[in-house]
Amino acid sequence: MADYRVVGQPVPRTDGVEKVTGAARFTADVHLPGTLWARALRSPFPYARIVSIDTSKALAFPGVHAVLTGEDVRGILYSKGLRDVTPLAVDRVRFAGERVAAVAADDLDTAKRAVDLIEVAYEELTPVLDPESALLDDAPILHPDMNSYDGLPRKLDKLSNAFSHEVREKGDVEAGFAQADVIVENTFTMARVHQGYFEPHSCLVWIDDANRVQVWASNKAPHSLKLAMATGLDLPPEQICVNPVVIGGDFGGKGAVLDEPVAYFLAKRTGRPVRMVMDYTEELTACAPRHAGIIRWKTGVNRDGTLVAHQMRALFDSGAYGGFRPRAPLDGAFNPIEPYRVANYYLESIRVYTNNVPGGQMRASGGPQARFAGESHVDCVARAIGMDPLEFRLKNLIREGETTATGTRFEEIKAIETLQKGAEAAGYGSPKPANVGRGIAMHHRAPGSGESVVVVTLSPDGSVIVGTPVFEQGTGAHTVMRQVVAEGMALPPERVGVVMLDTDATPFDSGLGASRVTRISSGAAFQAVEEAKQELVHLAAELLGWPEEQMTIRGEEVVHEGTGEHERWADLLARVNRTIIKQAINRDTGRSPVVGFTAQVAEVSVDPDTGAFKLLRFTSAHDVGTVINPMGHQGQINGGIVQGMGQGMMEELRVAAGRVTTANLGDYKMPTVCDVPELRTVLVESAIGVGPYQVKGIGELANVPVAAAIANAVEDAVGVRVRDLPITAEKILRELRQKSGRPAAQVPARGKGQIPGGPTSSPKHTRE
Repeated sequence: MADYRVVGQPVPRTDGVEKVTGAARFTADVHLPGTLWARALRSPFPYARIVSIDTSKALAFPGVHAVLTGEDVRGILYSKGLRDVTPLAVDRVRFAGERVAAVAADDLDTAKRAVDLIEVAYEELTPVLDPESALLDDAPILHPDMNSYDGLPRKLDKLSNAFSHEVREKGDVEAGFAQADVIVENTFTMARVHQGYFEPHSCLVWIDDANRVQVWASNKAPHSLKLAMATGLDLPPEQICVNPVVIGGDFGGKGAVLDEPVAYFLAKRTGRPVRMVMDYTEELTACAPRHAGIIRWKTGVNRDGTLVAHQMRALFDSGAYGGFRPRAPLDGAFNPIEPYRVANYYLESIRVYTNNVPGGQMRASGGPQARFAGESHVDCVARAIGMDPLEFRLKNLIREGETTATGTRFEEIKAIETLQKGAEAAGYGSPKPANVGRGIAMHHRAPGSGESVVVVTLSPDGSVIVGTPVFEQGTGAHTVMRQVVAEGMALPPERVGVVMLDTDATPFDSGLGASRVTRISSGAAFQAVEEAKQELVHLAAELLGWPEEQMTIRGEEVVHEGTGEHERWADLLARVNRTIIKQAINRDTGRSPVVGFTAQVAEVSVDPDTGAFKLLRFTSAHDVGTVINPMGHQGQINGGIVQGMGQGMMEELRVAAGRVTTANLGDYKMPTVCDVPELRTVLVESAIGVGPYQVKGIGELANVPVAAAIANAVEDAVGVRVRDLPITAEKILRELRQKSGRPAAQVPARGKGQIPGGPTSSPKHTRE
């Protein structure tokens, strides 16, 4: 790595002290005079017609200022992409937990009591509760007006609950299968998973004296929120200002528009600021978790390990609405095929409407589901031909100079090296006790694209301030920007301040998400500080008569490199009473040819009598560019692994008859520090990255392959394959009993269309 002063150093989080001392200001901490509290009435049914709503008792309750129903917002549809979401249910409810009415009152207790006074008559309808049933010809169409929705990928010739159907294909799949020595088929299912942030969704909306809509919200993309509200509410974008707050965790879940339109209409009706803060029951039952999915793989392979053909169908349960994700397709479904050579494939990714809780964004949308299925299936294929899974991957992974299976050309491919070093660090081939297994899984990802704005201010008092519309939500984004500017100014990072800017202060910024900040925002910060330095040097040349080409900025001084003379740049600014303000916009919207590869190895022990298993150690190898902050980088890796453990081993948003039953954090289990095994990290350095510092993303690389690595380790330990997430002792025991011919343990199934599948066989098929 180049010789940097600040970049590459382990710098503590910029926001750390504020958060641990309670000084950080979250949305719920914003107080405006006269603020009302709002509360939503939610549907108890997954699918029903609204026969009537009587709000008279609620309106008459002391302290209530307004009540809204769907009739008040009829025709309003919003979201950041597919506009199919209405603020309140109109005519019918499509999932248990959908907002039906809302109350604004003097305080939260009054709002809660008033909501209970609203009387709603429903006519229950037969719900569509699994994605396979949603595709049947006789399934009710849950969104009969979908062809009129803005953001629909394409108009449907025949209405269907499948509102997004993406296909990727190459070669002749059937011919490939005919040529294969062995064909392996598997079906994998994945549960819904909540993002698990601790700050619930909250918002505060105020229409000020100038008729401007002032918004405070726990949303990671303020400019996108502003545009979504403007479009959905038919307001000029310049009428809306989203104000900065700290966000208490995100993991993808703080990108959707949720209660903000409801708060807006209540604020408009009452003429007062309106606050809405969800409780965790609302979070778990109505707030866009990771999609449940059913993914089927069929692969033809020759006995020498050559992949001949793939067929994959990924079916994602989008729930009642599709608009809680900016783009309709879940592109991550196609990623598992990219790093392996194969001549023929046919891949489908389908999202369907059901009457379940809507699916949304969570750390690498579609990626963990797809990688669990894809990397589990890779192991199954290897074992079907008697080849070690490590050897099989090494044979089929693309190398430098080759294109991916989908035709993309990556720069400096480190897949082989990353896998080898990860396996070596994990002791993959070393002897191990009985019932202990090791499993491998891989992932790759390009850093996200988008637009970023950074403002650097140099003041006569000597202060250096970085202004950004990126709201800090725990990733350390502000720390990275601070380090880049400190590096440019040759200052210690603590001399650089960071302020969050509202949406009035800057042009559009994509915000957080898609592992884009290090790529996009660091580039904008670099541009801004370089432009500020150029203006400072030009000013110094005017005032001091020094040649610009012989000047450099070194900390707090302008230095003449030829003579050694130096002056404090703050004094120069004070002399002419000038402040230097430079705004840089980094638009980097294409897919980067630079990707980071991840190879992970899980080691587990399994009790064959009970199915109980323990994750003993976990090794994660990463192909990295320049690591701007090793402390934050390692935090992203460790946190990602633990989050992947949750999806792989315990987390499940359980649904029964269309209703979420894990409605509190006691029932919804997430990993704690007691669950974390020994973690090992291996960094494979790469000279090529993106931007001025040659960086790669990390946020969505560590979590994605974890579940597959664990599943592969379980099979290595006791010879059974669990194809249904999360992996539990009960499921392992059931598979062990089926393998031995004993009666299978009674493990609750998910319901029609979501029962774990196994491989099928034909004369050329191999049963796993």
